Amino acid sequence: MNCAPEEKEVLLESATLVNNKMEEIRKSSSIIGLERIAVMTALNLAHDVIDGKNSNTENSSASKVFKNLDIKVSEALLELQS
Repeated sequence: MNCAPEEKEVLLESATLVNNKMEEIRKSSSIIGLERIAVMTALNLAHDVIDGKNSNTENSSASKVFKNLDIKVSEALLELQS
């Protein structure tokens, strides 16, 4: 994934957060399929932000995660449509 050099650390942190959440969901539920796990991960992260369980710093980080996730999902959907 291409990104500006100053965004690399945040992108890697975002990817790690999403990956950890997806692995947690995969291990703790009977959900099958990468796409479904990704959607559940996005919903869980959104719930955490909305529910106010995160501090302001974590909310800022989560916002960056959502922006990156939105870009990734949009790119994946475009590839599927091609």
